[in-house]
Amino acid sequence: QVQLVESGGGLVQAGDSLRLSCAASGRTNSTSWMGWFRQAPGKERDFVASINWRGNIPYYADSVKGRFTISRDNANMVYLQMNSLKPEDTALYYCAATSRLTNDARRYDYWGQGTQVTVSS
Repeated sequence: QVQLVESGGGLVQAGDSLRLSCAASGRTNSTSWMGWFRQAPGKERDFVASINWRGNIPYYADSVKGRFTISRDNANMVYLQMNSLKPEDTALYYCAATSRLTNDARRYDYWGQGTQVTVSS
């Protein structure tokens, strides 16, 4: 089992920045890829970004390219730096882990509880 705990969410204004963190524990040898997803009320859970074990191959959703940066400093910590935030970025942000390269939420095996990000206009 892998446990994931997110932190860093909050209420900010449009144009501000936030940095989300995700701490993994347990059998982290099964967390080759870690990703961030987000879910707004009444909407599906959407892929935001993912990164490989070494932290040198990131992937991003088109909606966040150029504004968000995913990073990983070891097998246990993943970050999401979010700049130039927009009201449409408001959502519950989840950290997730999988052993394969994918942006499909159904293929992620482990999930955190989520951290709320609210961007006011």
